[in-house]
Amino acid sequence: MKEFTHQVKISVPIEAVAEFHRDARILRRLTMPPIIVQIHEVEPLDEGSKADFTLWIGPLPVRWLAVHSQVDTVNGFTDTQVRGPFRKWVHRHSFIALDEHTTEIRDEIQAEMATHPFWYFVCWFMWLGLPMMFAYRGWVVRRALEKVT
Repeated sequence: MKEFTHQVKISVPIEAVAEFHRDARILRRLTMPPIIVQIHEVEPLDEGSKADFTLWIGPLPVRWLAVHSQVDTVNGFTDTQVRGPFRKWVHRHSFIALDEHTTEIRDEIQAEMATHPFWYFVCWFMWLGLPMMFAYRGWVVRRALEKVT
């Protein structure tokens, strides 16, 4: 089992961070180029809601279906891959109020690589890119929210 954690502090109240993350379509904004996200269907963030999308890594389409759970309108949610490249993928998004005007976004991922040799390679490629991807996400969220307040 692989584990990855990333934290970023944003100078906005927790409610603003939670509101920003309620729309699953922000996945497009949060995905670092050159990866392209094609959204097939997203349901409003709620217990059991689904996000069905394809990540285009160059010419390679990686189809993904995630189901949301542990949804708390202020403190975060979990998305679990039910169809996709990984054998297991559980991603917890936590929003932690550090004070009235500062929020920490903490992403914790637990994953198991695929067993098929081709998808095992794809999973490792994606896994090794997580630090850069989450640094990019933090930058995008900070720019989007800190401008508004």
